[in-house]
Amino acid sequence: MEVIPAIDIRGGRCVRLFQGDYDRETVFSDSPAEMAALWVERGAARLHVVDLDGARTGQAVNIGVVEMIARSVPVPVQYGGGVRDVASARSAIARGIDRVVVGTAAVEDPGLVERLAHELGGESLVVSVDARDGRVALRGWTRESGASAIELVRDLEAAGVERIVYTDISRDGTLTEPNFRAVEDLAAATRMKALVAGGVSSVEHVSRLAEIPVEGAIVGTAVYTGDVDLGQAIAAANQHSARRRPGC
Repeated sequence: MEVIPAIDIRGGRCVRLFQGDYDRETVFSDSPAEMAALWVERGAARLHVVDLDGARTGQAVNIGVVEMIARSVPVPVQYGGGVRDVASARSAIARGIDRVVVGTAAVEDPGLVERLAHELGGESLVVSVDARDGRVALRGWTRESGASAIELVRDLEAAGVERIVYTDISRDGTLTEPNFRAVEDLAAATRMKALVAGGVSSVEHVSRLAEIPVEGAIVGTAVYTGDVDLGQAIAAANQHSARRRPGC
């Protein structure tokens, strides 16, 4: 299982929000690129970068900063926030980004998901399933939809999506714990690969997610505050992965 540091960008700076609330922001660095280099130095094999301004407005506001990160680090970068059409997804890939994460568009334009799956291929497309009380939230988590997370996951699998990011908004940035029950229910509902975000705040949480199992744990606030040592978390995930291999 991968342990993936999150870099959230707002106004060109590296920040974290509490439960997705744009009025409850903590700035951790004026240079997202420097943070990216730090996480790679500490062992990250992939980075999860979100343009918070883009998620809210539907425009790739910080794409230049994301491109700088993608071209400066030796690990793949997955990027989301404002990708709502094929052209912006293609542009992101052309800028050196490895995977494009689509959220709002997956609900508002289901046909787009099928087009993206066809155009980009399974390895370059990730769909973000962001839920509050089991219901999917849109547009930077500022609007609620009527769709349940499980319903959306089943629709995405039918559309040919191979990988999702699942975030429980009520846990995001809280330093509590992931919604393990929801993750287990989601894992049971699909064969898609799943990355989990929201509330991962200890090495033990990483180990428990590895046991479910999921493909990756995205860690945000906790690696910035020091509640999670990235190297220790990666070691714990690797240990669980080794135990799951045949013959181990």
